[in-house]
Amino acid sequence: MPDVPAAVRDRHVRERAAVGPHGAVPRARLHRMRGVRVRVPHEPAARAADPHRESRACCKGGAAVSDTGQERRLVVAVPPHIHGPESCRSIMLWVVGALAPAAAWSMVQMGTPAVVTYAVCIGTALASEAAWNALAKRPQTITDGSALVTGLLLAMSLPPLTPWWISAVGAAVAIVLGKMVFGGLGWNLFNPALVGRAFVLLSWGGVLSKLPSKGWYRTIDVAGSGSLDAISGATRLAIAAAVRMAKGGYGFDLAAQYRPLLLRNLEGSLGEVSAALLIAGGLVLIWKRIIDWRIPVGYVGAMALLSWGFGSDPIFNVLAGGVLLGAFFMATDYVSSPMTRNARLVYGIGCGVFNAVGRFFGSMPESTTFAILFMNGLAPLLDRIFVPRTFGWVKRDG
Repeated sequence: MPDVPAAVRDRHVRERAAVGPHGAVPRARLHRMRGVRVRVPHEPAARAADPHRESRACCKGGAAVSDTGQERRLVVAVPPHIHGPESCRSIMLWVVGALAPAAAWSMVQMGTPAVVTYAVCIGTALASEAAWNALAKRPQTITDGSALVTGLLLAMSLPPLTPWWISAVGAAVAIVLGKMVFGGLGWNLFNPALVGRAFVLLSWGGVLSKLPSKGWYRTIDVAGSGSLDAISGATRLAIAAAVRMAKGGYGFDLAAQYRPLLLRNLEGSLGEVSAALLIAGGLVLIWKRIIDWRIPVGYVGAMALLSWGFGSDPIFNVLAGGVLLGAFFMATDYVSSPMTRNARLVYGIGCGVFNAVGRFFGSMPESTTFAILFMNGLAPLLDRIFVPRTFGWVKRDG
């Protein structure tokens, strides 16, 4: 076998085997470099010949190179790689902490039904993940906090008087069908909490729409020819949509609803009790750089702009419904949202556009769930479109 210059061997020959899908490649394999075949020394033999070569390894060109002239590399995942003090568990705890004031305030205002809904959703989410890992003989992952966040978000997207069995089914579907069947945390295509909510809405939408609530509303005159009575489960958003459809406009002052929506809204889901607390929690996550500001800003901005363009009150449409909960806490899910900055901005704008279109032209005024799920499906495409330039890329002339 012809001799190979040390520089060539240092550059191209790996000391340790790369691990492939079928196991470790033998270290005595043959490497082909520049038309020359080189045999990599077998590890035990090389170590026996020089037991101190590991301690004399030096660094060359960013890779560890031993005194045998062979480069030592690490096999890592596909970039980008995030380096920072935050772990998965700490990030989830920050999200829970940001949601805690709004969740606690909803329990204070709604009482025991809200507590039951939170307990059932969170408990079922944790139990479902633990059961799946046990059946699949995988390490338990309930301590990473992701199931806790999923159960909490699902509970905040449901009315307080949701039957406990519906909450339990929704939480189980969110964990099993929304996350675990894809491979667990980090592999899901869609936001798990929204998968559970969508399943509940499609399966028992009629039941949820008939739930009683602590109504602020009284009989509203519609077009002077009748009245829209205080129907079961009516929300500010639903009544606004009903009056707009009946009169071709709004029959009451939407600006008067700002204060209740910000501080004490007793209609709708548990996450709609206080928009102010949701905004505060979202700003904390942006300040801590847990979430990217581009997604909520694009979401809320598109929603407000289209609401104004459709002749409605933009502030009311941002505060009402699940826009803020979705913009700050659901659309920003790391796994189901894009990775690149420009893609995140477009993704947020898309969520706002589809939410507004569904609210003004769809069959249900609350379209946050399906708007975000639709954009979750487009997230890989957006990442492919907005691929950042490679480091060192130079634009060609002409």
